[in-house]
Amino acid sequence: MAATAAHAPAEQRPVLVYDGDCGFCTKSVEVLERLVGPDVEVVAWQFADLDELGVTAERAQHEVLLVTPIGDVYGGAEAFAKLLAFERGPWTLPGAVLQLPGVDKTAAAVYRLIAENRYKLPGGTPACALPADRRPGAHHS
Repeated sequence: MAATAAHAPAEQRPVLVYDGDCGFCTKSVEVLERLVGPDVEVVAWQFADLDELGVTAERAQHEVLLVTPIGDVYGGAEAFAKLLAFERGPWTLPGAVLQLPGVDKTAAAVYRLIAENRYKLPGGTPACALPADRRPGAHHS
């Protein structure tokens, strides 16, 4: 996402890390950027400096991550809730609701169901069902 005058400098913005090898994940991030226009740096984990972000490749392969400028890391449904809560305007309320006790557990269960079946969803491919190191084009050591 390109920075504009209304956006904070990159080092002061959260970073949203997603699976760039997953068509469903990539499309979801594109829709998020179009609808919400979040003031975050968006990067596929395959191109992110995970050590600098303080996350492991295993975690980044498992769920979308939101890393705050102070180094807090949120994953899965909580990452989306925090991202929306960071935003100004109409997205703050849904972000807050997703963090309410009970709602957060339901959101986490729905997220996990989607994540585990993303290869079956629009934009997903059979490669999404494979661990990242077994996907076509993966670099093997």
